[in-house]
Amino acid sequence: MTPPAHTSSARTSSVHTSSSAAPETPAPTSSASVYLRHGAGRGTLTGVGLVLAGTVSVQFGAAFAALLFPRAGALGTVTLRVAFAALLLLAVTRPPLRGYARADWAVAGGFGLALGGMNILFYQAIDRIPLGAAVTLEVLGPLLLSVATSRRAASLLWAGLALAGVYLLGRGGFDQLNAAGVAFALSAGAMWAAYIVLNARAGARFPRLDGLAIAMAVAALVSLPLGIGASGGTLLEPGVLALGLVIAVLSSGVPYTLELLALRRLPAATFAVLTSLAPAVAALAGYLVLDQGLSLTQCAAIALVVAASVGALRTGRRRAAGTAETH
Repeated sequence: MTPPAHTSSARTSSVHTSSSAAPETPAPTSSASVYLRHGAGRGTLTGVGLVLAGTVSVQFGAAFAALLFPRAGALGTVTLRVAFAALLLLAVTRPPLRGYARADWAVAGGFGLALGGMNILFYQAIDRIPLGAAVTLEVLGPLLLSVATSRRAASLLWAGLALAGVYLLGRGGFDQLNAAGVAFALSAGAMWAAYIVLNARAGARFPRLDGLAIAMAVAALVSLPLGIGASGGTLLEPGVLALGLVIAVLSSGVPYTLELLALRRLPAATFAVLTSLAPAVAALAGYLVLDQGLSLTQCAAIALVVAASVGALRTGRRRAAGTAETH
């Protein structure tokens, strides 16, 4: 997490996209989009490369964040990441603060709480369990949301496949996973699902990335007291600040930019399917950066969850297309 950032994203019908016309968080993780817009044009190798690069940036950003935990703690690290991301987004978008109704601000506030909660819970998870396992559990949130909104019999197959993956993950080492870490990852997934719904609503009320920038500022205000309380003056050390900025750029700045560019070249459905590779990329990042090895059983579990995400996305896209044809 993105996720995703864990990642930004607008939705209109089935799995991950951004608060402007395009997707994040994330961004996930990251991040990525559950309600699909009908993108125009054919996907290109350039677009595919941009999406994959954004996913790699998010997950490796999370891995590097874990390296900062011994110095700043999980709460301190997430505070730096979200605060720097908010400053970057506000500087780029400069959203106007006038002209919005109270209901608009309520949506933006809820979006920010979901975004902040998702990141705080996810960082608590990766402080306790391997990154690949955390992202695999977290992605169940948007996956189950897409299954619930699809209302197709095939969606039950994808839900069953995802649960089989989680079962395999458990057989491959749930007994070795910290119970609190598992709970945090699942809770982050629930917040990701809420983030998806609120992101779509914010995207309908705010132009471009304005809603995301405001939400990120709210998330920063939520996380600051927690981070300062947990880490204190450590957050002001030059080395810690520098690493926090790098993590924010990797987890937010680079993915947001690459995903916006990708959506100019790819249909949103193709984009969403590609972002479903997040658990696999997270496992690779955990292995390369954090030396978190995975058994063959755990790798198979992650593959099942990725396959379930891709299947749910494709099912949702067919349902959206069928709905369009009947109107």
